[in-house]
Amino acid sequence: MVINDLFIRRFRRSGGMSEEELADMGALRCQRQSFRPGEVIVSRDQPLDRLRILARGMAARCHYPHGRDEVRVITALHVPGDLVDLEGLVQRRLDHDIVALGDCEVEAVDHHALRELTDGNPALSRVLWGFSLADAAIYRQWLVAAASLRSSAHLAHLICELYTRLAQVGAARNRRLYLPLLQRELAEILGYSSIHINRAVRDLRDRELVRWSGSEIAILDWDGLRRLAHFDPGYLEGG
Repeated sequence: MVINDLFIRRFRRSGGMSEEELADMGALRCQRQSFRPGEVIVSRDQPLDRLRILARGMAARCHYPHGRDEVRVITALHVPGDLVDLEGLVQRRLDHDIVALGDCEVEAVDHHALRELTDGNPALSRVLWGFSLADAAIYRQWLVAAASLRSSAHLAHLICELYTRLAQVGAARNRRLYLPLLQRELAEILGYSSIHINRAVRDLRDRELVRWSGSEIAILDWDGLRRLAHFDPGYLEGG
């Protein structure tokens, strides 16, 4: 099968590629795989020979400090259209796991086929490098948010970011998004206890900024949520 349109849409939005070059990307053959919640999509010990594109769902980049699997730190979230193991084009292995959050579908493209395109296409190489820079910008913003925002504002920032990223690829609209994260996983992302996350969710509801039911979030006051989070989407424009 050929690559998902979400991925091509992300390439088109990045600019710098002709329709012919986009068509070449769209013609790449891929293998689609499905993953259940909590399944490892890419293991940190796994040799890398394919590039994986998240086609549906959400995935997390998970680190295990000191090699202890019972202690997990989530340092990134991947949404549809993301290249979850882009580092594999230049590294043999990852230093982390990519884990499914909720049901996921992933498309895998052979490294050799992708390199055949990039070797003769500087524009494609620049776009892939731009994706890597965008990932780094998101990670830096997570560090800034963790250092400067308190629990409710920190959670609001994450919601604003995820909605913006999902909307950019057409996976969210009308100020509504699906967030397949348990409170325990939100705690791992934001660095709080589950009790603090529960209080932060309740605070956002009490302020009438969001309606949060299970995994469904409706943003009731986008401007208010942005103000609380001090959210500026400029760091997301490069990806």
